[in-house]
Amino acid sequence: RPGPIQGNMVHPYLRRRQGLEPVHYSNDAVRAVLERTLGIPIFQEQVIELAMVAAGFSAGEADRLRRAMAAWKRRGGLGEFESKLIDGMLARGHDRDFAERVFEQIKGFGEYGFPESHAASFALLVYTSAWLKRHEPAAFYCGLLNSLPMGFYSPSQLVQDADRHGIEARSACVNLSGYDHRLEPNDHPPRPLYPLVYAQGALRIGLRLVKGLGEEAARRIEAAQPFKNLDDLAHRAALTDAELRTLARAGALASLSGHRHQAHWDAAAMKTAPMLWQVADVRESYRRDAILDAPTEGQDLIADYRYVSLSLGPHPLALLRDHAALAGCRTAAELTRYRHGQFVKIAGLVTCRQRPSSASGVVFLTLEDETGNANVVVWTSILERYRSTLLQSELLLIKGTVEREGEVIHVVAGHVMDRSELLAQLGERASDAPIVKSRDFH
Repeated sequence: RPGPIQGNMVHPYLRRRQGLEPVHYSNDAVRAVLERTLGIPIFQEQVIELAMVAAGFSAGEADRLRRAMAAWKRRGGLGEFESKLIDGMLARGHDRDFAERVFEQIKGFGEYGFPESHAASFALLVYTSAWLKRHEPAAFYCGLLNSLPMGFYSPSQLVQDADRHGIEARSACVNLSGYDHRLEPNDHPPRPLYPLVYAQGALRIGLRLVKGLGEEAARRIEAAQPFKNLDDLAHRAALTDAELRTLARAGALASLSGHRHQAHWDAAAMKTAPMLWQVADVRESYRRDAILDAPTEGQDLIADYRYVSLSLGPHPLALLRDHAALAGCRTAAELTRYRHGQFVKIAGLVTCRQRPSSASGVVFLTLEDETGNANVVVWTSILERYRSTLLQSELLLIKGTVEREGEVIHVVAGHVMDRSELLAQLGERASDAPIVKSRDFH
């Protein structure tokens, strides 16, 4: 959390956990407070205890320190404690380096303190979530999708991650989807790479993702399923012309009308000739006289992102991978083969921009391609040089260097290019509306 980060506690703690750095305690009293966190104050309570055992604070003074930590950014309330803390530690035999380091750590907690009870409950939630993802991944992804909006990831990212973990996702359908996402029986054999997801259900995308379709209409559809044809759907689910067109654009009428173009035509025809449409022979004749070509793969993809926020077809980068403008770009998955400091070119859809207050103006980007996500670090100097490109582009090409520590990999940006124009080649777009809307500076 930000407190331990700003107090420079995270990396020392991790190095000690890995056995890369020795653990020292000034005395047994300090050991009693910090031993379970390897000599690093991680929790608010430890900071308060440390002030008492290392600097001689009374319980009342320690409580005042706790309140000052919570407000020091607003009122500068920690200053009055600095000399008392440092002098108290020096008087009890601690060296000045230790005393000053402890005070800096306390200042870090003033930015964001993390009580141990909060950490414990959070850890329990994390463990439970990890267990579900490992042993019941289909239910895990279904639950996450039904809980949106929340957290860090878009529906598209969650469904793609589900696919990478062997979970089959199926498109929204007026005959099979409820308002919420749901699980369906799945008779397909497990993928060889994912034998442990055998017997997992398939994930049916819910009508809640269809843009422009309200929950009330989606609930009426769910209650009246199944439907024989479009007029049966429109009548028994009491849908308006606009709601039918919305479902057609989203591809949710495939079981009744086929591909998007045909479904849109059929939905429009119901409004054009409502009386004639009630006569089966006329309806079938009308359809035979207007059999439309199916949309291209790229047109389907653009419509998926525009009207459902995700696509179960190929990723945009998969369709653009061989384009000359992206020559030499590596995939997110290929970054694992790169050494620390090695030059690399990557490209991807911008799904997230972050600029934490504790990062001194540094921006962190998440770029998504057909293999996963790549994390990009943009230093302030690069941000100033490419500000409009970084903040407005949908598809970025980044030239930079790989930074890795263990399994954690980032690309440090050195040069940035906007390649959003390539997305227009996939299919028709609605004015300048973005295909993928990134989550920015949350």
